[in-house]
Amino acid sequence: MSPITTHILDTALGRPAAGVAITLSIHESGGAPRELGRGTTDADGRIKTLLPDSHVLTPGVYRMFFDTAGYLRAQGAKGFYPSVTIDFEIVETKQHYHIPLLLSPFGYSTYRGS
Repeated sequence: MSPITTHILDTALGRPAAGVAITLSIHESGGAPRELGRGTTDADGRIKTLLPDSHVLTPGVYRMFFDTAGYLRAQGAKGFYPSVTIDFEIVETKQHYHIPLLLSPFGYSTYRGS
């Protein structure tokens, strides 16, 4: 499994958010973020393949970008947040990092999952 994963739940509909486009990048020191992976959530609202299983994490600040406008539009809903960006720092590179997102048209929350 990818060393960085995500899971999105649509709290307004009470089900996983399928079809959300996500981009994962790392902030290079002194430069722009460098894309590491991208994908779209499956029927369970998950992406397990943002990075190859063999990818070796490096310490740094990572960014996960969620295209929430595209997802909400596909649900026939209009939202307030067209995207969600979550920056997180990895220090311990041997761990697995799970970044869940709880989403509704007018709010979102996240936490470090397991």
